[in-house]
Amino acid sequence: MTDPSNNFSLLPAGEKATVSCGPLSGATKEITMPHVIVKLWPGRSEQQKIRLAEEIVKDVVGILGNGEESVSVAIEEIAPENWQEKVYKPDILDKQKMLYRKPGYLM
Repeated sequence: MTDPSNNFSLLPAGEKATVSCGPLSGATKEITMPHVIVKLWPGRSEQQKIRLAEEIVKDVVGILGNGEESVSVAIEEIAPENWQEKVYKPDILDKQKMLYRKPGYLM
């Protein structure tokens, strides 16, 4: 997909590319496509979820140096009674080496 306002092509999430930063810059910049998934209990308002997504995008852009257009955020609501089975075991217990922040609770 081509974004005419930025004069570069966008790739599907998860793919990397080296693209021109603009017609006058002559510089190249590697663009990665981070996709952030937030899993939480239901009950947050749409306004809270939108604000959370916006703040995540700002942090990804500020920390990783990606363009805002390359960041996507999904929010998955998981019922409390399903948290252990759908999140705690597969995403926390089974992937401890991938965790950069562990929860302060045990299940």
